Amino acid sequence: MTLEALVARTRERLAGRRRRVVPHGPLVRAAVLVPLLDRDGPCLVFAKRTERVGTHRGQISFPGGALDPADPSLLDTALRESEEEVGLPRRAVEPLGALDDTETVATQFVITPWVGVVCEPVVWRPDGEEIEKVIEVPFAALVEPANARVERRERGGVVREVYFYDYGGETIWGATARIVKDYLDLVTGAP
Repeated sequence: MTLEALVARTRERLAGRRRRVVPHGPLVRAAVLVPLLDRDGPCLVFAKRTERVGTHRGQISFPGGALDPADPSLLDTALRESEEEVGLPRRAVEPLGALDDTETVATQFVITPWVGVVCEPVVWRPDGEEIEKVIEVPFAALVEPANARVERRERGGVVREVYFYDYGGETIWGATARIVKDYLDLVTGAP
């Protein structure tokens, strides 16, 4: 699939559905950007967190973070954090729409993922404090069954499915993997 086809399908599928929204409550509101770009085919962009950051040390995530009181919207949060963490200028992103809200189990966040296409060349600049490096993962690698697995894990008496995606010696899991799965289901499933 080309980036153009993926962008068109993403836009169409997001516009044609009702998004799951977690009501405001005790969870911390956050937003991430699910950046799409073309590297001889569509890629999703991830950030590897440093070992110094407060939570999710060394894990793979999408660029993003907690809603700041100065942010006009959760989309603004995702764009601001992406610029701060990996050097992705806001002007370079065309937002396509939001996926379903995703709660984290261990850290009490509710994340609104925004899908956006990177429309101009970008030089990644991981901030070094929160983000160690940027990882571009081909869409084709994420939909390849050999790179994905599901495990059942128990926490607090509740058994949950935990998703994993392996690529280039890195493992994407947790809330980020759930967001990946939601996005892949959206764009590869029946309309």
